[in-house]
Amino acid sequence: MVKISLPSDQRARFRTCLRRAGRREIGGILMGEQVAPDHFRIVDFSIDATTGTAAHFVRSPNHHAEALESFFRRTGSDFRRFNYLGEWHSHPSFAVRPSREEMMSMQSLVNGERDIDFSALVIVRLRRLFVLEAAAYMFVRHRAPSHVALTAR
Repeated sequence: MVKISLPSDQRARFRTCLRRAGRREIGGILMGEQVAPDHFRIVDFSIDATTGTAAHFVRSPNHHAEALESFFRRTGSDFRRFNYLGEWHSHPSFAVRPSREEMMSMQSLVNGERDIDFSALVIVRLRRLFVLEAAAYMFVRHRAPSHVALTAR
């Protein structure tokens, strides 16, 4: 079973971003480290804090491509260990489950022409200004999406 670790420093950063966004959906890309087979750790994430509305978010590719390139430089372009892990966005007013549209978009990403065999989707929300609620899903080329374990370590 796939496991994704969300360390405390990244949890704190999510909380800060979500507080600033208020009721608007925000999101970006996840950059991760493969720490073992089927175990990934979220090392960094980009954020597009300007394009979301109360019920919808679509990320702008240019800003996130720059964030990914910077991540690759910082990690010595060790693509086998550090790489694009997936997408994230918030659901400030809804459960941390992907909508039908989000499921189709992620499935299209991994089944498309790009060289992306799998992609995680992490959905987050803030409850009572400080409690981070999060869930993770894995999309793999030519397979059904699955809920994956999201742990603190």
